[in-house]
Amino acid sequence: MATTEKTTITVTATIDASVEKVWQLWTTPHHITQWNNASEDWHSPKAENDLQKGGKFNYRMEAKDGSFGFDFNGVYTEVKNHELLAYNIEGGRKVEILFADHGNQTKITETFEAEEVNSIELQQNGWQAILNNFKKYAEAN
Repeated sequence: MATTEKTTITVTATIDASVEKVWQLWTTPHHITQWNNASEDWHSPKAENDLQKGGKFNYRMEAKDGSFGFDFNGVYTEVKNHELLAYNIEGGRKVEILFADHGNQTKITETFEAEEVNSIELQQNGWQAILNNFKKYAEAN
């Protein structure tokens, strides 16, 4: 059986907040619905998160005008509080998120396997936009 090398994409942001605060805002459903969108015309009206190895998550993402929406979901393969989240999203693509504690700052590094429908640039820009929105939310709360 042939194996194909998957393209991975990495996005990063440094948040002016402790890793404990960043972790809470990143993983709590109430907070996820406040920041999980790439642009102002999108939102996440619902989030569920079973934060443990083998646990499932589901974030509903929708255009605010109701024209389009989808469920972003997966299963955690590894959870290390305040350090690491690893999961497989629907379709089997792998995602790893590192939380690096730098005192009053936290660096988030997300690495994910690209899908084959949208361009690498579009995927990178979309995930970076969501991460940037998280940074804005975390630093304001």
